[in-house]
Amino acid sequence: MKSANTKILAIESSCDETAAAVVVNGRDVRSNIISTQIPLHTLYGGVVPEIASRKHIERIDNVIKMALSEADTTLDELDAVAVTYGPGLVGALLVGVAEAKAIAYAAGLPLIGVNHIEGHIAANYIEDKTLEPPFLCLIVSGGHTHLVQVTDYNKCTILGRSVDDAAGEAFDKVARAIGLGYPGGPKIEEAAKSGDASCVHFPRAKVSGNPYDFSFSGLKSAVLNYLNHLSMHGEAYNPNDIAAAFQEAVVGVLCDHVAMALDETKSPHFALAGGVASNGALRSSMQEVCAKKNVLFHCPAPIFCTDNAAMIGAAGYYAYLNGNTSGWDLNAVPQLRLGEKS
Repeated sequence: MKSANTKILAIESSCDETAAAVVVNGRDVRSNIISTQIPLHTLYGGVVPEIASRKHIERIDNVIKMALSEADTTLDELDAVAVTYGPGLVGALLVGVAEAKAIAYAAGLPLIGVNHIEGHIAANYIEDKTLEPPFLCLIVSGGHTHLVQVTDYNKCTILGRSVDDAAGEAFDKVARAIGLGYPGGPKIEEAAKSGDASCVHFPRAKVSGNPYDFSFSGLKSAVLNYLNHLSMHGEAYNPNDIAAAFQEAVVGVLCDHVAMALDETKSPHFALAGGVASNGALRSSMQEVCAKKNVLFHCPAPIFCTDNAAMIGAAGYYAYLNGNTSGWDLNAVPQLRLGEKS
């Protein structure tokens, strides 16, 4: 295995984005093609797994061809193929894994199974070419909320995680409840800009046993109960106000946990990751927390926060350097945990 000019084809299909990228040395993105299914799933108010899997099958070949073409690269010039094998929707994951195995086998290339959450962390290496472990990282997405200490490339210690709903999941459910639709995160962020966050104070849950764990189910329920109360009494409400109050509560909890962890770990660097990391209110609030504590703040551009293959290529590169390749028996693991290996 070589370490100079290592070129990796990466594939991501864990949910509703069919993506492929060519990444050199883990940080130089030569192409990053994303085919989103959001307009289709918006019709159903959320991701329909069977439809997502079918669309991945229809699109994955063309997406990979586009990624190779944009990078002016052929299969003969690649050093490895990296693919997300979990966590995610099992049918969607299987499409990407099967495609990656076929390409790697046919081209005689190493196969690298990548944990989707580790991919989100690695997106920060694309954004900031100088960032190296160790650093503190908060991964916030539709399916995951993790606060971790990144101790090395592809290696981290989990300080806390959500014990129920992930932050992004709560965004989607609250957005649906106030009539904003899917996807909830961007719609709540936009609505909150015109809302009054002081209209109501929603609770910030604390989890017994581990101060770094998160719980957003109670917050979601508090919003739904508040709306039901208003409905029972025939009272109207402004969806923008509810969106602003809810977003403030989520951001407040996330910032409080990060501030506490920064004090304990004394980490000089903090990074955001995951789809919710593209939320402007969260980004600005975390920047303020870091500025007050004299900590360097890192966050990928929004295109690298949401699901993409470039981040899988970045994480795959460091796995490749460590010799962490996968066998031909690599399979989709929908409930894969951070830290588990193929």
